[in-house]
Amino acid sequence: MSVTDILAGLGFLAWLYLVLMHGGFWLTREREEDYHSSGDDPSRKWPGVVAVVPARNEADMLPQSLSSLAAQTYPGEFSIVLVDDQSSDGTAEVARRLAEEAGRNITIVSGQALPSGWTGKVWAMEQGIAAACAVINPPRYLLLTDADIGYEPDVLRSLVARSVSEQRVLTSVMAKLNCVSFAERALIPAFVFFFKMLYPFDRANRPNAATAAAAGGCMLIERAALERAGGIRAIRGALIDDCTLAKVMKGQGSIWLGMSERVLSLRLYPKVEDIRRMVARSAYAQLRYSPWLLAGTVFGMSLLYLAPPVLILTASYPASLFAAAAYGLMVLSFQPTLRFYHRSPLWGLALPLIAAVYLGFTLDSAYQHGAGRGGLWKGRVQAQAGKQ
Repeated sequence: MSVTDILAGLGFLAWLYLVLMHGGFWLTREREEDYHSSGDDPSRKWPGVVAVVPARNEADMLPQSLSSLAAQTYPGEFSIVLVDDQSSDGTAEVARRLAEEAGRNITIVSGQALPSGWTGKVWAMEQGIAAACAVINPPRYLLLTDADIGYEPDVLRSLVARSVSEQRVLTSVMAKLNCVSFAERALIPAFVFFFKMLYPFDRANRPNAATAAAAGGCMLIERAALERAGGIRAIRGALIDDCTLAKVMKGQGSIWLGMSERVLSLRLYPKVEDIRRMVARSAYAQLRYSPWLLAGTVFGMSLLYLAPPVLILTASYPASLFAAAAYGLMVLSFQPTLRFYHRSPLWGLALPLIAAVYLGFTLDSAYQHGAGRGGLWKGRVQAQAGKQ
């Protein structure tokens, strides 16, 4: 048996395992919309919620994102705390104007200078949570949400209903990303696909499974459970704050992560460069800044995504057959994500090329870290804090 036969066979077995035994990661069955009509019971007592919104230079996003939060039809007590994280674009002024127009209780907190050992977003969340809880009767739930996320009017009702009914200490929704420009159409569905492969939602949602994951744009957290876990301070140096927080919270109870058509990312990624910056910011942190894990990732992605089409064209039987089967499983597994994003199924054929682009982004992330620019986001280099 030749080396190509072994590589092709390993690739096929890996895809067979991923499709059949890896928590159904490729399906889109965990959906926020399942609880979308759960507020019809008039006898339900709705707990208090405060949304905490860290915002750094988000003046252009707030008219949509903050307005959508203010328009929530949540039956219980609901207010918003926005932390202006030392913005230079008039974020606080825009937030104040929107607060006056909305008729909703919106508090604007002026963020303090970033302390050593904290990443920027987590420090902003710490200040927002402190403001939200500095009342006689603090809320039962905190909605930690980004300033670039938009909501349909009854999403908060859906999130709280699930959290209460299923006794979840963390309920998170991966916002549906924009998929309009060519760069977005080519790369965004695969970004979601790769995330779900890394963190199968079904396993994250099982209390007895080790996997823990969340999507930082939308996280509803039980306040008391967060306090038991040590507060947001417990993840103060985390660059990948959402999944780090999910791991901490899963130690306090069950968590849930799903997808939604009704929680939308408002940020645009018109160019490949925009997506590269998004990925490179945290990809090497995901690998714990380890050259060995980076080398393993290069080998693993090459085996899974690059080898099958190459071996189909260059190898002889049986390697070519195994490679064709692996390629078929790869294309098949990508289809539910493509349907979710309303993309042609033919994009599945391009997944090896798309994976090669993401592999390049990951290598660039390691390079940026070595050059002292790791974790660069909105003018801050945060990778050193992320290592703590």
